Amino acid sequence: MTDLSNDDFFRSLPVFTDFEGVTDSNNYQPLPNDWLLAVADIVSSTKAIASGHYKSVNMAGASVISAVLNALDNGDYPFVFGGDGALVAIPPSGEDRVRHALAAVRTWVTEELELNLRTALVPMADVRAEGLDVRVARFSPSDFVSYAMFSGGGASWAEKQMKAGRFAVEAAPQETRPDLTGLSCRWNPIDAHNGEIVSIIAVPDAAGNGPEFQRLVADIIAISMEQNRGGHPVPVEGPTPALAFEGAEMEARATASVANRWLRKLSIAAQIVVIYILDKFGIRAATFDAKIYRRDLAANSDFRKFDDGLKMTIDVDAAHLSRIEARLREAEAAGICRYGLHRQQSALMTCFVPTPLMRDHMHFIDGASGGYAMAAMALREKLRAAVSSTLDTSLASPGTP
Repeated sequence: MTDLSNDDFFRSLPVFTDFEGVTDSNNYQPLPNDWLLAVADIVSSTKAIASGHYKSVNMAGASVISAVLNALDNGDYPFVFGGDGALVAIPPSGEDRVRHALAAVRTWVTEELELNLRTALVPMADVRAEGLDVRVARFSPSDFVSYAMFSGGGASWAEKQMKAGRFAVEAAPQETRPDLTGLSCRWNPIDAHNGEIVSIIAVPDAAGNGPEFQRLVADIIAISMEQNRGGHPVPVEGPTPALAFEGAEMEARATASVANRWLRKLSIAAQIVVIYILDKFGIRAATFDAKIYRRDLAANSDFRKFDDGLKMTIDVDAAHLSRIEARLREAEAAGICRYGLHRQQSALMTCFVPTPLMRDHMHFIDGASGGYAMAAMALREKLRAAVSSTLDTSLASPGTP
C-alpha cells in the first residue's frame, strides 16, 4: 500500500478528470496529520478592487503559491487559488523554507504592490483538535496539470484563525524578496462570449456538507455544463495574443531586483512581441509552438474548484445564470447553502509558468472586476444580516434571559 504520510502525498492520490467528481467523497484522502496549511489573504481587498487594483490583488494571491512552490523546489503539493489569497498544504520537511517564503512574500506584496497580506502556518494537528479535517482530491483538467480540491471544513477554519491573528507568519525585513520565478500576468482581460463572466461561491449552511449540499453542487455543475465548454471563460484556442505590455511592470517587480528591473521589463516586452509574431504567422521556434501553448493554456486553466465549497468563474448566458441563481436561492432558503455571486464582463488570468517550453504551466482564472473577492463579500453580508436578524428576534422575544 502507498504510504500517504510522506512528501509524495498529493502525487500518490488517484486522479479524476470529470469535474463532477468533486462531489464523490471517495476521491478525497485525509491530509497527513503532521502536515501544515500555509494560508494567506489580502486585508481590505474590496477597497483595492474599488480603486481598480484587482490585477494586483490577483497577483498577490498567486504570488503566495509561486513563492511556496519555488521554496519547495516546485514539488507536487496541493494548493488552491482564491482570488485575493491562497492556501498550500505542505509537509513538515518544508516548514522552515515555507515560513521564510511566506515572510518574504508578505514584505514583497507590501513594498511592490502596496497591499497588506496576512500569512499563517496552521498545523493539521490543531485543525483536527477542533473536530475538523482537511481531505484532498486531485482533479486533472488536462494531461499536463492537476489541481487540488479540499473538503472537511479545516481549510476554512485555518483561514478564520489567520484572520483572528493566530499562527501568524510575520513579514520579513524590508527589501527581502521571495523567489517568484514563473509568476506572470501578460494576458489582457478575456471578454465574455456567452453572456457574462460570473464568479460564484457556494458553501454549506446549517445542513452541513452532506448529501443535500453535494446534490446542490452536482446540480450547479450540471447546469453550467450545458453551456458551451462548461462555461469555460477561455476560448478553446486560448486567449487572443495582443501587443499588450500593461503586465510587464508587475511581472518585472516580481522577478527582478530594482537594479535589473528595466532590463527585465525589456526582456518581457521582447518576449511578448516574439510570441505575437510567432502566433500570427504560425512559426515554430525550436520546441515552442505558440498555438499549442495557447491551447494548453486554455486546457490547463483553473476556473472552477472545490474548497470547502464550490467556487466557479464561468461564462454563462442569461438563461443558464437564471437557473443557477434559482437553484442557489432554493437551497439557501432551505438552509442547505450560503452563496455569493458577482457579475462582470470579463475574466482575468494570472499565470505560473516555470518554463514555457514545458506543458505543465498553470493559469488561475478570476473575474476581472472583483470576482471571488466580491462574491465572498456578498456572502459575508448575507451572514451578517442573518446574525443580526436572529439577534433582533431573540431580543424581541418575551422572556428572553
